[in-house]
Order: sequence, then C-alpha cells, then structure tokens
Amino acid sequence: MKTNSNYPIIRKRQAALLLLALCCLGGYAQEEKQSSSKEESNRNVMLNAASANGPREIQIGLPSADVNVLENGMPVTYATNPHSVNSLWRSDASLSHVGLLKISETAITTGNIGYAVNSFTQLGQKGFHGTLNYKSNHFGMQEFSLNLNGEVANDWYYSANMYQDFDPGTFKIKSTPFQDRTQIYKVALTKRYNEGRGEVTALYHYSNSRPVYNYATQSAPFIYVGDGSVKEFGDFALGTTSYLPTDNEMMYRDMRTGEVKKTTLYDASLNLGSEFALMNTYTWDNGLQWKAALKYDHSTGSLVYQTPMSLDQNAAGINYLYEAADGSMQPYTGQYVQSRMSCLNRGYIDEVMFTTELSKTLDNGTWRLGLNEWYYDVDYTSNTTMYDQSVPSDGSYPVRLYNADYATSAARVYGGNGYYYDFNRNASEYYKGHDNKLALYFTHDWNITDYLNVYYGARLEWQSLRGQNAAVRNAAGEYVGRFANYYLGATAPDGTLIAPTPMEHDWLNYAFTAAATYKLTGEFGFTGDFTYITQHPKIENFAPATLPNTDKISVPLGRIGIYYNNSWLSLTSLFSYISKTNNNSTLNLQHTTNTGNNEIMAAPLTYDIKTLGWTTDVMAHPFRGFDLHFLFTYQKPTYKKYETSVTFSDGYVGTINATGNIVAEIPQVIVEIDPSYMITKDLKIWTSFRYFSKTYANLNDAYYFNGRWETFGGLNWQVNDKLALGCTVVNFLNQTGAKGTIAGAELIEKEDAAKYAGTVLAGSYIRPFTVEFSASLKF
Repeated sequence: MKTNSNYPIIRKRQAALLLLALCCLGGYAQEEKQSSSKEESNRNVMLNAASANGPREIQIGLPSADVNVLENGMPVTYATNPHSVNSLWRSDASLSHVGLLKISETAITTGNIGYAVNSFTQLGQKGFHGTLNYKSNHFGMQEFSLNLNGEVANDWYYSANMYQDFDPGTFKIKSTPFQDRTQIYKVALTKRYNEGRGEVTALYHYSNSRPVYNYATQSAPFIYVGDGSVKEFGDFALGTTSYLPTDNEMMYRDMRTGEVKKTTLYDASLNLGSEFALMNTYTWDNGLQWKAALKYDHSTGSLVYQTPMSLDQNAAGINYLYEAADGSMQPYTGQYVQSRMSCLNRGYIDEVMFTTELSKTLDNGTWRLGLNEWYYDVDYTSNTTMYDQSVPSDGSYPVRLYNADYATSAARVYGGNGYYYDFNRNASEYYKGHDNKLALYFTHDWNITDYLNVYYGARLEWQSLRGQNAAVRNAAGEYVGRFANYYLGATAPDGTLIAPTPMEHDWLNYAFTAAATYKLTGEFGFTGDFTYITQHPKIENFAPATLPNTDKISVPLGRIGIYYNNSWLSLTSLFSYISKTNNNSTLNLQHTTNTGNNEIMAAPLTYDIKTLGWTTDVMAHPFRGFDLHFLFTYQKPTYKKYETSVTFSDGYVGTINATGNIVAEIPQVIVEIDPSYMITKDLKIWTSFRYFSKTYANLNDAYYFNGRWETFGGLNWQVNDKLALGCTVVNFLNQTGAKGTIAGAELIEKEDAAKYAGTVLAGSYIRPFTVEFSASLKF
C-alpha cells in the first residue's frame, strides 16, 4: 500500500494529467478584470466526479502540491494534512469570485507548481443584497449557503455568511449520521476611505467540519476479472453499499503518552478553525496600487483513513468471532477477511500569514512586487491501529471480527478488547514545530509590440524549519522502525528508547518563469512558457520513522505550441515537459509470512518523475446559442529511480523497482467534450464527457483498469433576475467499476498478475449515478 509523509496510507491523487484546460466556469464580476491575466479562463474546477462539494483537482503530471485553494490572495490552509481544504472552504455564496490561477502565477506567488483555485470573499456593497443557494441530491444531501451584505453607515459595510452541509453520502454507513457535516460562518466589516481610493476589511471565519468521507468510505470489494474489467462481488453494489462496520468505535495507542484510548469515527474526523483577518487596498492618483492581507488561524485539523490492506481467504487457523444481533458471539464462517488500517491524523495548528503587493499598470504592461511571510506551527500525530472485518457478498453491512486466539496469534500484538492489533506498528507519524517561509517576488507583464507579449517573474524564498520528530536511531546508527505499541517513551525490541529527535534546517528556494506570445497574424501565433522552481521538504515530510531526503527538489515545466483565434473558434495546441526530482515517499509493503500472517513493513524511498505530453484545447461557437469545448491530451508519465526493498520477519525480501513504469492511476489519453446549448435566452442545456484511457493499479504495472467515461449533464433555468434553478446528473451513463489502485498489491509482479484473475480484491470506485438539484435566490 502506497504512502508518503503527507498522507499516511495512500495519496490517490498522485501524478497525472498535464492538463492545459478544463471545462467552462463562469467568472464573477468583482475581481474578474483584475485577475484575467493571472487566470485560465473558461475552466470548471467545481464539476467534480470525486466529490459532491469540493473543487476538482487539476493535475499536471506530478504529485499534487498542498497549496491548491487561495482566498483573498493567501492559501486557505498551509498544509492539507491534517487540515483539508474541504473542511474549511466551499465554493458558496460567501465568494464573489472563483477562478483558476495559471501555473506560472501559482509558482511565483506561492512557491508551488500546479494550478490553484483563486477565490475572493464577497464584501459589503451599497444597499442591501442577499443570496441564498440551495443544493440537494436524490441520496438526501442538503446544502444551504446564505450571504447578506449591505451598508451600515456612510462608507461602512458589512457582509455575513453561513454555510451548512448535511451529506449522508451515497450510502448509509450507520456508524455516523453523515459522511460530511460542515458548518462555516464568515463575518466581514469594511471601511472605504479617501473617496474610495482605500478599503480596509476585518474578517472572522469559523468552521466546524466532520468530513468522514475523505478516506474512510471510498473503498469496496470487487472481482478482478483479469482483462482490465471488474465484476461486482455478489450483491455488493459499488458506490451504493457500505464497506465499513456498523459500530463507530476505534481504539488506539496515543503516540505522545502511550495511553490506550477509545474514540469514534465521527469524533476523530472533527476539524475546527477560528480565523481572524485584516485586509487593506489603496490606489494612489498615479495608479500605484497597494494590497496587504494578514490572517491568524487557530485550528484543529483531522483526517481519518480506514484503508483496506489485505483481503484474504478466511484462514482456518484463526478463530474469528463476531457479535450477532442478539449480542452473542458467533463463529465467523464467511469466505473472506478484510484487514484495515485506521490512521487517526490530528494536528493542533497556529498559522500566521501575511502577503503584501505593490503593482502598477502602464501603457504597455503591468509590474508587481510582493512579499509573503507565512508561519505554520503544528503539533501532529497519526495514531494507527489495525482490525479485521467480514466481506459480505449479500450487500449487508460488514462486521468487525474478534480474534478468539489473539493471545497466541503469531506476528500480531493485540490491544484493547481483542478486535484491534498492532497499535502504531505501521504508518504512525509524529512531528512538532514550525515551518516559516519569507519570500520576495516580482512579475512583469509586458506588451513589447502589438505582436509580442512577454511575461516574466521570479521568487526568492527563505525557508526555516524547527522542531522535533520521532526518527530515532539505535546504537548502531540505524533507524528504529515502528513496532507494535510504539509511542514516545516506549522501548524498542533492541532496547532503544523512543524519544523526540530535534530537527533544524534553513534553505533558500527560488522560482522563475517566462512566457511569450507572438502574433504572426491577427488570428494565428506562437506561444510558449517555461517555469522552474526549487523546493525543500516541508515539516510534514519529517513524519515517518526515517528522515527525508533534504536535497533540493527541482521542478522544470516547459510548453511550446501554436494558437488560432477567430470569431467562432479558439484553438491552442501545446507540447509539454515536466519533471520533479527527490520526491519523498513511504511505501507500506505487505507480505503473507510462512506462519500465514499478513505483515506490513514501511519502506522509505526518494524518486523522480517526468511527463511528456501533447495537449490540444478548442473552444468553438459554430452557431448562435451553441458552445463546444474539446480537450485532447496524450501523455506518458514515468517513474525514475523508483527502487526500494524491505526484509520481512520470515526472511523474505520485498523489492520494488518501478523505474521506467507508467505512473499508477494515470491515463495516457484524456478526452473532454463539453457541448452546451441555449434553448432560449434563459434556458441552457449542457453535458460534459470525460474519457480516461487504461490506468495501472499498482506500481509494477501488473494490475490495470480499462478506460472509462465520466459523464455530467444538466439543465439551468434563469427564471427571472432573482431566481435560478438547476438540475445536474452525475454519471448519467450509469457506469460502474473500480478506479485508482488495488489495496495491498504493490509487490505483485506482471508475470504473477494472471493468477489473480477472478479473485476478490478491494479498491476505490467510480462515483455512482447521482441527480442533483440546485436553486439560487437573490434579494
């Protein structure tokens, strides 16, 4: 099972698509003029096949970066583990603008590579204004978003926002009332001064979220046919049947204190945030504009993983029992047993972020000078625990299995009540300290002639990291791996005392970008860009039992191509190259030992990745009322220097050599077709078709899934200037099947894959057929 230091079990969104463009996203008025040169236009980041309420991740051929959503010019959260974006940000009525920052803009202003969602808070305006948004689906989700804003007194304005989400998911899991229960409140007070030249805003933001669905519910069993297809396992319907036990309990050993504690899935998923912000803008008579934003966030971030590990035949040597409906303990006679690793990630966070910019627009372009000071202080642990469960084929809820022979079970150390074992043995994590980044950046957008535009910029960043982790070495200088009942203060089997290890690093990071567009004619031209950034590990990279590679991480991205525009057609075609060195990762490799027990060993490694691609993007308006967006991408993302091995307790050496392999989960061909038609001036019908070709489901390219379509369709009706109604159908072709990676399959080689045809495996699945309804009322 693949992991890295950011996500302790699996980072499904690892390497992907070199997408230049996505589907349509209508902009909002308030910041559109200001942001147009910084953003990709006509790109829909909220049309998401993986989530009912989160932004679509736009991938570019690399492991995804943490900074992927900005609000008011600053990251919504410094690190997405353990405080995920979706737990404190939603694209709701509180926002006046949502767009998509270009890769070059993200690199210079944040120091990360990739696209970023760019959003701005709706501030108060003259008069009284209200927006009420409502969304529901046929599974019972209820989502409400309300913004009220207006004028308090002369030049004083207010804005108040409320967001409420009650989402049971696409199936009931019984152990919690909702798969997502999120509340977000924002209050802003704005003073406009000096005849409108200046504006200062005080903002308070509170969030309370339990996103259980993140990595706990998105898995299911299926039969792997062997030809890239899967069949449903008995009556277990993918996407609409729960694969979690009905009870809500989890037991674990606290990494900090060693105490055995009990929690619930709902409580372990709790995210709390309290954020205070001050923002100021001012424009002088000569056109010089100054922006400054400061925020302080005090929060508790949590992510819970309940990742399937091995799915095995029910071994006769283990006396499994389960609690029947009448409370009695009965023998388990089912054919299969699923082992699961629970990772309870929690961090206590204090964040201070400050960004200021000076900019000026001249006759032939715009220059900008900015400063970031971002301070992130965190106390983080990931407590892990294992348990076994049934694998019902009749569509009933799984049950947690009790090992009646736990006292004599080899290679397992049980704790608590006989259901849970191997506390903190596998992917447990710990770090405490701060990560500070101070950066200066500059950009210049320059129209040299009527035919030649050049954009260039640079960023210089000083990163300072201080704190402690649990990468402990023994007397021989070797790292002490995690073991059962690991915690700070425990004694390892070799006698080493587990104690916090100090860490202290200072690095200089930098980035630069350059882009040029040359108009050969009024309609045809050439375009190209190059972005290069360097980075070093963030504090979360120090979470595992070994220290990360602290060498410089370099990411070059180059693209070159042509464009053609006329009155009804806009076409861009680009060849692309992107790579990244020194990716830090940890694999949890599984092996069935000669005693019949499944053993999991952590294998750290550092690897490179590169992607070559060709992308063609077309926006066409062939006749009145009809629009068509078409995107074709070919790419070949491959691993470089991806080699590691571990030795299990029975002497077996598990070896991974994925060098040269196609990156798991990533298709080589992507096609998007997005037609829409205005039936009347108020009624629009639209569809979106996305094709993803064959993807590999493990590192050795042994398992694979055939190509699939993701489909969306909808009808939008602007009833009048106050009311808009909409209906969206997700997966209207009703495709079912698996996607992503297969749990516990990393050591399976290509030559061994055929023997697993027709076996029951576990993995993630395509989002099921969903009908969504929406309404927006302005008053």
